[in-house]
Amino acid sequence: MKKMSPIWLWILPVVSGALFVAIWYAVKYFSGLPDWILPTPLEILNAAWNERERLLRAAGQTVWGAIGGFALAASTGFLIAVGLGTSRSLRASLYPWLLVLQMTPVIVLTPIIMLWAGPGMPGIITITWLISFFPIVANTTQGLLSTDMNHVALFRMCNASRWQEMWLLRVPTAMPLYLAGVRIAATLAPIGAIFGEYMVGNSAGKSGGLGFLVYSYNTQLKIPALFATALTSCLIGFIFVAAISWLNWAVLRKWHDSYERNDH
Repeated sequence: MKKMSPIWLWILPVVSGALFVAIWYAVKYFSGLPDWILPTPLEILNAAWNERERLLRAAGQTVWGAIGGFALAASTGFLIAVGLGTSRSLRASLYPWLLVLQMTPVIVLTPIIMLWAGPGMPGIITITWLISFFPIVANTTQGLLSTDMNHVALFRMCNASRWQEMWLLRVPTAMPLYLAGVRIAATLAPIGAIFGEYMVGNSAGKSGGLGFLVYSYNTQLKIPALFATALTSCLIGFIFVAAISWLNWAVLRKWHDSYERNDH
């Protein structure tokens, strides 16, 4: 397959974005919907500018909650996966319960989280962690268990201990899948933080996050400002994903096939 020119990687998203905006304006024009139901992109940008100080302050709070929950998910998810990859009995005992925890709607657990962790940042970080950690556990565990058995046999022929096998062979082999799980968690962390702010956050000291603004703008029917809040949350998500993509590149580019191949 012919390699795509780098310039097209910039042009194609711009073209598709312009087409989306044109369709938006067309729907607005032909449907006759009022601004409080469907504002135009220009009205949303105006609202973002008018509310910029409040949005920036709220975005800062959301970023801290997202970073806290994401860092906790990245560390605990990795450690849990190492435990599951080390012991088959532990994996059989705990993995089903991790699935149960993941499949339990977070909104059901929110009152318990608020009771145990408290309102504000502790509860927000807990909810963000709960939403973000499972992809890391699942991907990393799969990576640890997918190590080439020929390499495992070589380590065992050399009388390597179980921990040497884990840290010198299985963990490096699982690193691409771990980072893939981290990338998924990076997309979920801002969402988890905003949801946590909406459910257990507060506006003490006028420092409520984007989740609080969603509630505030919705009750006041400030729909353009509500869209501006969504736009701000998307920008935070892009920053998170860009940072993790750079981490993927920095860690894997010198040795992993995904950065060595040039046929895509």
